[in-house]
Amino acid sequence: MVLCFKLLFGPTAAIFLSAVVILSCFTNVPRLQLGYTDGDLGRSSYLAAPAPPPKCDIFRGEWVPDPDAPHYTNETCAFIQEHQNCMFYGRPDLDFLKWRWKPHGCDLPRFDPHRFLAVVGNKTIAFVGDSLARNHMQSLLCLLSKVASPKDVSVTDKSDPNKILYYEGYNFTIYLFWSPFLVRSEEVGGDRPGVFRLYLDEPDDRWLSASSRFDYVLLSGANWFTRESYFYERGQLVGGMYVPLNFTSSLTNQYSHRMAFRTALRALTVARFRGKVILRTLSPMSHFEGGAYNAGGDCRRTRPFGANETAPMGGVELGFYTSQLEEFREAAAARGLDVALMDPTAAMLMRPDGHPSRYGHWPDEKRTLYNDCIHWCLPGPVDAWNDMLLHMLSDSN
Repeated sequence: MVLCFKLLFGPTAAIFLSAVVILSCFTNVPRLQLGYTDGDLGRSSYLAAPAPPPKCDIFRGEWVPDPDAPHYTNETCAFIQEHQNCMFYGRPDLDFLKWRWKPHGCDLPRFDPHRFLAVVGNKTIAFVGDSLARNHMQSLLCLLSKVASPKDVSVTDKSDPNKILYYEGYNFTIYLFWSPFLVRSEEVGGDRPGVFRLYLDEPDDRWLSASSRFDYVLLSGANWFTRESYFYERGQLVGGMYVPLNFTSSLTNQYSHRMAFRTALRALTVARFRGKVILRTLSPMSHFEGGAYNAGGDCRRTRPFGANETAPMGGVELGFYTSQLEEFREAAAARGLDVALMDPTAAMLMRPDGHPSRYGHWPDEKRTLYNDCIHWCLPGPVDAWNDMLLHMLSDSN
């Protein structure tokens, strides 16, 4: 090295010293290894951009203890539906509240109301579905209640299940549309209450006609497809489930469920919807133990299942879930629609402890009420859906 400096900077240095000599003096310095491929300059390991970290799947994980939960109560939130108000109706065990969802290999931050309102400011979100869509929305209202409360600006009376709620300081609007089948439906009525006609190729115009106002729309639905129903396509009766038909049909409620999601997604594409569609997969229907919902079945567990304790889905539940995944993939592949999948199903399969059971009413009420193993206590595991929702909306923005 001394010799090199003398050659380069000493009084006897020759001005014609070549670059080759200079480089040969610094043989201890690593050189960029540049190669050529098909005539193009290759990239060295020094110049290559770092590989992006693997994306976290927030829908696969486990429930871990959370001593700081819950983040609201029935006393701090006025938006809890009566039948999900488990604390009010005296549920004795509250340990089911002390858990949070933890994805494998990464963390899902708890819902931050300030951050959420910053993301959705000047925007509109619509929840379209059945009472579980309402359950989800009311969880969101409760989580936001620490920061702000909305005004009810609905254009109908209070008995109407469709709602419009407005957060004035943030110019943020929430729509709730009661549309348990997503497509046009009508109750047969008369001496057959609870029996429906489903027009599987006609979207429910109550929510679709308002879609131009939405920045985000969450589509969900499953439970109501297990009801007695007639199936119509192109105005013609093509089949049914649990109803008498004067012709043979192989169509089941798995078909009606699939077609409803297909019709809803295609209708948004045809309408040139420019917002983001979020398809939420089903919430479990299989947490009844000791009998069916109308035969004494109940859900009295007090802690979550571990991943190795959860029975795999089967039957109608698996069929509904599969059709949602497949219709999502078809809509995403078809392009023209910005669609994302919100898949809390695996997480909620682990939470048989999170339902109201008998704690959605007083035990001496003189009316027939089944144990509720479908909806979720508020506060409760359903709050994790909004942890997921905030993550998805932040990611998309």
